[in-house]
Amino acid sequence: MLTGCDRLRSAKDVSQATGWTINDRDGGFQYNTRYKEQETPPGMVFIEGGTFIKGKVQDDVMHDWNNTPTQMHVQSFYMDETEVTNIMYLEYLSWLKSVYPPEEPAYRNIYTGALPDTLVWRNPLENNEVLVNNYLRHPAYAEYPVVGVNWLQAVQFCEWRTDRVNENILEREGYLAKNTKYAVTSREVDGAFNTETYLMSPSSTFDGRIDSLQGKFKRDSVNVFAKRTSGIILPDYRLPTEAEWEYAAQAMVSNREYNNYRGRKKYPWESNYTRYGRGRTRGDQRANFKLAKGDYGGIAGWSDDGGDITVKVKTYEPNAFGLYNMAGNVAEWVADVYRPIVDDEFNDFNYYRGNVYMKTAINKDGSVEMINRQNIAFDTLPNGKLIPKNLPGKLSMVPVDDNDTFLRPNFTRSDNRDYRDGDKSSSRNYYDKFSEDNEEGRYNAPQHKVKADSLGNLILEYDKSNERTTLINNEVRVFKGGSWRDRAYWLDPAQRRYYPQYLATDYIGFRCAMSRVGSKSKNRKSKTH
Repeated sequence: MLTGCDRLRSAKDVSQATGWTINDRDGGFQYNTRYKEQETPPGMVFIEGGTFIKGKVQDDVMHDWNNTPTQMHVQSFYMDETEVTNIMYLEYLSWLKSVYPPEEPAYRNIYTGALPDTLVWRNPLENNEVLVNNYLRHPAYAEYPVVGVNWLQAVQFCEWRTDRVNENILEREGYLAKNTKYAVTSREVDGAFNTETYLMSPSSTFDGRIDSLQGKFKRDSVNVFAKRTSGIILPDYRLPTEAEWEYAAQAMVSNREYNNYRGRKKYPWESNYTRYGRGRTRGDQRANFKLAKGDYGGIAGWSDDGGDITVKVKTYEPNAFGLYNMAGNVAEWVADVYRPIVDDEFNDFNYYRGNVYMKTAINKDGSVEMINRQNIAFDTLPNGKLIPKNLPGKLSMVPVDDNDTFLRPNFTRSDNRDYRDGDKSSSRNYYDKFSEDNEEGRYNAPQHKVKADSLGNLILEYDKSNERTTLINNEVRVFKGGSWRDRAYWLDPAQRRYYPQYLATDYIGFRCAMSRVGSKSKNRKSKTH
């Protein structure tokens, strides 16, 4: 009887295509037929996707038509409930310093390339040296949002976080030996875990030493690796798209009545005013921002907003999605390349400008190409800062080519940042004089140069041309939300601004997002009559 019970299978374990048994111990097709739904990632909340009006709902006092109202739809996703804090970023720096010691020549610029620019607090007429020296590392600011991080550094933090979370999940589920993650940071094991490497070429993980780190699933000297079909590996942490960020900040779910929204919201909270209107908090500010010239917090005492610079990330109440500081504290990087006008005519689903499609580089022998300490490549940013393109242990990536796009109706090139923007089908010929010379259509931005002499010393050259017409190019990214330095006008979730992706400030931070796989909703919907 026991043997018979062991062999009993549910309908899920029998293939509807062949009638074969799925997950049979004797072999055959293995698949997670017990999968329920994606687990909520650490530090995140679930945002159920839907349709919303992206764009300004208040008077456009700038008259720039920068974000005109348009109906969009975003899929369900997850988002950090707070901005990334100093202590979260310090954990990242500590990990980098342990795994890639900066005293080793090959790793010298990995750690320094991730360091926030603490000098963003300096101003010729401000006394901020205490913030320069203490804001990032002092425990008093541990739960404050990290600043001085440029867009590229924020993206790399997201990539690091993906690997650390999935590494922990694989250890928890028994695919990796216990405390493997600590063996890496203590240098007992060379090579860091990378999610894509593990999925594409698991034997290459941990610099090819995965055999000694296999967990409880290793049977008869045969390694068993988790796959995408296992359903336990989470999608990538990433920066939210502009549409996702604005949708999450608006939190119009609280204004819903059947299949419509009741009116529009000016701020992430349920009011057209910046102060609470009732209860014990009546009269208190709902966010920290610049109230007026020379007024960063109000008169000390009852009406003070609680912070003259940034504040702890959970100082104010969250919005209807459970997200804190979607107005005030710091503005936030999003993934999109900036363009003055959102092209809603072409796409109104998961809108995002910035796709650069890549694929894994393959060696001549058919194996995947890996990044190791001998071939680490660094980008020299326009401001002279060095930042690694990829860390050891990751797969080498190359743009998709003509073979991948041949006869495809949905996309025709790898880099789509300029799609329908500056090409012949969409250009308005803002200027004709430079249109033939400018590869980016109408965006004739300054092109500063960084060169190195024979001794390796950097030579920084400003572009002093008088023929430049804009600051916009493909290295300029959108940031959203009002910060502690901004007036209330910028607290509207629809407001959008841009900044070069290689520069950092004392008022721009970021939070991570993650795509939802599977169902749109967590809860089973019931009919409403």
